[in-house]
Formats: sequence, C-alpha cells, structure tokens
Amino acid sequence: MTMQEIRSNTVLAARREEIELHTADGLKLVGELALPPSNDPVATLVTLHPLPTHGGFMDSHVYKKAANRLPALADIAVLRFNTRGTSSPRGTSEGAFDSADGERFDVAAAIEFAEFHESPALTNRWLVGWSFGTDLTLMHGLDPSIEGAILLSPPLRWSQPEHLAAWAESRKPVTALVPELDDNLRPDEARDRFAAIPQADVIGVDGAKHLWVGEKYVRRVLDEIVRIVAPSKLPEGGLPTEVDASLVVEG
Repeated sequence: MTMQEIRSNTVLAARREEIELHTADGLKLVGELALPPSNDPVATLVTLHPLPTHGGFMDSHVYKKAANRLPALADIAVLRFNTRGTSSPRGTSEGAFDSADGERFDVAAAIEFAEFHESPALTNRWLVGWSFGTDLTLMHGLDPSIEGAILLSPPLRWSQPEHLAAWAESRKPVTALVPELDDNLRPDEARDRFAAIPQADVIGVDGAKHLWVGEKYVRRVLDEIVRIVAPSKLPEGGLPTEVDASLVVEG
C-alpha cells in the first residue's frame, strides 16, 4: 500500500452530486452533496457559509476541505450550497443577499433536502455554521430533523436573545469553536454570551483566527466536527494525515 500525505489541496474519493435547492419564496439555489465513496453516511453536515458580502460562499476553505476529506475519512456526507445571491464556480444562486432575513428560506430548503433525500438516506443531520452561517443556524436552523449545531467563529451579530433562548429550550447540543484571536467574539466573551444556552459547549482554540487559515486549524475543526457527529469514526489522535494513495483523486 502506498500512502500519500493529505495536503491543503488534496481531494479524496467521494460520490459528488451537483444539487439544486428550491426555496419556499421561489428561488433556486446551487450546491453540492458529497457522499462517502461506497458506504452510507453515518452523519450529514448541512453547512452554512460565511458572509457573502465579504467573500463567503460554499467553497469557503474549511467547507471545501470538509467535502474533500470527510466522506472518505469518516463516512460523513457534506452538503454545501450558495445562499441567495451568492456565486461560486458551481454557479450563482438566485435572489439577493437579505441580511439574514430571507435566508431563512435558504436554510429551510437545505434542511428539507437533507431530510427527504432517499438514496442514500441522510441521517444524523447536523447544521454547521461559520461566521454569518452561525447566525443563520441560531436564527433559522432549529428544526425537528436537526440533531444539533456546530458554530465556527460565531459573531452573534444578527442572533437575538430569543434565538438563544429557543435553542436552550430545545436542549439540542450546541458547540461553538471560538478562535483565540477572533476579530469579533473571543472565547471569554463567547462563554458569557452562550451562557444563555446551558448545554452549549464553548471551545476556545489557541492561536486561531476568524478564518481558520492554516492546516493546523482546519484539522482541528474537522477533528472536532467528527468527534461531535460521528465519534466512532475519529481515531485516537485525530483524523489521519496520510491515506492510501488509491483514495486520492487530486492533489
């Protein structure tokens, strides 16, 4: 067996589908679903990207690397899509940015797609929000079909106390990964703010910044995601940094 290092641009084997989401207010959103190469998924990530007016989109690097790695490494399905008015190489979603209001229809469409996908069934569904996507998660993602939420660099910009209260009442698990050097909300303040959700677990990540630049920090995020949604798939010491070269599609 020939082993190959997983680098920043490595793409591992997966079944990849270009998808379209249809919102209740009549828009078509573009996205991709990445499935394990041969097994049924043990968990599904519905990802909500950073602020599109500041460069966020479905290919924001942590999500692209999640889709490139987690289906093969952990049998986790990754659903990525562009919210309204957002563009990427996959295409442009219809509509226009709406400051976390109209995006409630986008979140609902993604959750509905994951809930009713049949072959294979997308079970054990979790929302993963990053930056602006964390506000969408907290404001619009509390759905019966969602197991819980993972928040990357939450700014708590649009989220209101009533949204936090609703998650608290739901008792669904919430984990916030907060960079030590975040420009918006740092770990100590985050712990104070998320005290409104008693079950929330706030994890400060030393040395990290809002955009999680650097393989060290991407690996930490992906390890934490797997630990939460599919703990049996996380080896002691974290996800592998090398794989059988036959699994490498690119990079």
